[in-house]
Amino acid sequence: MLSGRKERIWAPYLLFLPTLIFLAVFVGYPLLKTFGLIFISESGKPSFENFITLVQDSTFWKALKYTLLFLFTIVPLQVLLAFLFALFVNRRFKGYMMILYIIALPLALSDVSAALLSYNIFTSHGFLNKFLLKLGIVETPILFFGLGLSSRAFWVIVLTEIWRATPLVFVILLAGLKVISKDYLEAGDVFGFSGWQKFFHITLPLVMPSLQSALLIRTLFAFKIFGVVWLLAGRDLPVLAGEAYYNQAELFNPPIAATYGFVIVIICTLISWAYITIFKSRYLEE
Repeated sequence: MLSGRKERIWAPYLLFLPTLIFLAVFVGYPLLKTFGLIFISESGKPSFENFITLVQDSTFWKALKYTLLFLFTIVPLQVLLAFLFALFVNRRFKGYMMILYIIALPLALSDVSAALLSYNIFTSHGFLNKFLLKLGIVETPILFFGLGLSSRAFWVIVLTEIWRATPLVFVILLAGLKVISKDYLEAGDVFGFSGWQKFFHITLPLVMPSLQSALLIRTLFAFKIFGVVWLLAGRDLPVLAGEAYYNQAELFNPPIAATYGFVIVIICTLISWAYITIFKSRYLEE
């Protein structure tokens, strides 16, 4: 009897042990090595030299600027567009499933695939320039990539990210809309609510948790944007994740690369805290 009781006590811990080993080997150990690269100098003493080097580097501030520009441009447009698509598809008209699949199709593409497709469209010999030349709208190809064309490349990247990642937000919001009971909307009809009143007083408050989740996930992903920017613009539009890769793979400077990664983690943690605590608490108070 005693041995059976001991087995019941230790069984959950034994079942959890493989997960602990996996996390320790593949997450814990790399984290410790990363902190060692960041905070320990070559002489083996604690140091903040890597952060000082980063702050004194103009490329870091440029990368931070472009990362925030992408963040504040892409995320609001994606959330707005995805919300409109979700409201449209949620009407469940004839053939709405086909529209749903078409909108969600880019989810099957990686960021590299999306970047290559965009490059084939917007390059000087791409589909867009061929179409414009054939119609006689332009006489020479429009250049979107190259030295001094960073503003054009910026908007190409924004369009690519909106097309590639909006379906993720769309799926989350559509799932949130589908769990709203029709009883609430019918009650609104009984009380004489207009369409706008039902949206602002019933639909929007009930879909708010899904909206906050989608906003949080997409903000974190947008802050770590890398593949599309690197393939379409390279270091003409530096971003934090791209500079981390450049320092690691091209300059063979792991301490600076790890410091870039640490900065990304800190900012993403602050963003998560803002969404989860501030916005969620306001929603619960309402």
